[in-house]
Amino acid sequence: MMGVMASWREFDRQAPELAAVARRLMEAYRHKVLASLRKDGSPRVSGIETSFRDGELWTGSMSHAVKAADLRRDPRMAIHVTSKAPEGADPSEWEGDLKLAGRAVEVTDPQVLASFELPEADSHLFRIELTEVAWTRVEGDELVIDAWSEGVGARQIRRK
Repeated sequence: MMGVMASWREFDRQAPELAAVARRLMEAYRHKVLASLRKDGSPRVSGIETSFRDGELWTGSMSHAVKAADLRRDPRMAIHVTSKAPEGADPSEWEGDLKLAGRAVEVTDPQVLASFELPEADSHLFRIELTEVAWTRVEGDELVIDAWSEGVGARQIRRK
């Protein structure tokens, strides 16, 4: 059973600072990695792109893509956004990476699909509902994780 899910708008309302960083990283790096579940339950990773619209996070897929079949069968997913390595020796210069988890809900409303101007008539469109978000980075000699989860809220974890 899936827990409570939140729209991007709701996540932004609950954790505005983390949502701002997450959005900046997602918009700065066009290509992301999607983890979905195959029919046998094993993981699959695929490249994706995302967009923000109307307080929601969206992703799409070409028709007949295996990742779309995975998400239609089992909407649980995770998205990973990694940033480039720092140019200098100081690991604190790294922007960090971002992980999101939740589910991808397929949207089939013809008007919504038309508004996205998808490349193919039978392309897939998914709205991402969130259960958790984590931004991991280095500050000085500590690993810092700003995390949010639906029903728990925002918190920060520091490890040496």
